[in-house]
Amino acid sequence: MFGTIVTLLAGVVFGLALAAPPGPMNAIIAEESVVRGWGAGFRAGLGAMSADVLFFGLTLAGVVAVVDRYPTITPMLYLVGGLLMLYFARGAVADARSADAFTAGNHGTSTGFRKTFVLSLTNPYQIGFWLTVGVGLLESGRLDVLSYVPLAGDALEEVLVVQTGSPSLLLGFFAGIAVWIVVYPAALAAAGRRVDAVAPIIAAGSALVLAGFGAVFLAMGATGLV
Repeated sequence: MFGTIVTLLAGVVFGLALAAPPGPMNAIIAEESVVRGWGAGFRAGLGAMSADVLFFGLTLAGVVAVVDRYPTITPMLYLVGGLLMLYFARGAVADARSADAFTAGNHGTSTGFRKTFVLSLTNPYQIGFWLTVGVGLLESGRLDVLSYVPLAGDALEEVLVVQTGSPSLLLGFFAGIAVWIVVYPAALAAAGRRVDAVAPIIAAGSALVLAGFGAVFLAMGATGLV
């Protein structure tokens, strides 16, 4: 029983470690949260999580591995994902200009779920995760949970190692993502209510993050096709 609880908590930590770092998904969640309210931010997070659930199902069926067999698919995904990020960055710029203050969810129609879901489906990093670590989660073995934390993984190696192939680990993993998409938008929405300037600043920051990742993805896609 104790071992199951430890594995479950390790899965939660793993899910949080992967969901929390800055990136295009969190940029969209942040923009939706401060401009349209917690509900919009949560739905944006739910879009990314839904894609992970879909990838999980495809991994079980062995479909995701098809991407690994055709090298030209990956650069094409980079190009499509990069273009989408630049397009969404343009929308974030418009939000930054019009969001003079927190709007409590009344600033236009939320499209965050569609944005993050589509971006996730064209994100080579997310697909690569399910081709490698995701497959490992399903098979019996061991997982160095904190080694996958961006930028700090090397320093955290061997700190938290658990057995894979456990339903408890998978349940904890998705629970960790769920915790993030609830708490992160709530914190941003609360900040937006207290400080009016937060909304346009975060929307502008989201636009910069999306534009930056979009440019990098386009460059990687073009390089991969040469």
